Amino acid sequence: MQQPAEIGQIILSVLLIVVILFQTKGSSFSGAMGGDSGSIYHTRRGLEKTLFQLTIVLAVLFVVVAVFSAAVTA
Repeated sequence: MQQPAEIGQIILSVLLIVVILFQTKGSSFSGAMGGDSGSIYHTRRGLEKTLFQLTIVLAVLFVVVAVFSAAVTA
């Protein structure tokens, strides 16, 4: 039971990295550090909203699989 949890965690981590990288595409370095205050408060629409929600789902699944993997190991 340990091996499927580890494989699932690896797959989820790669997917989470990819989704996060797609989310930040198009934002400059100054925007990430607070220099671009015009884009801080805006409504997410379309693909941006979908990527944001997918990031949350993948992060929660990653934590659940990590806890399950730790419980199986112990």
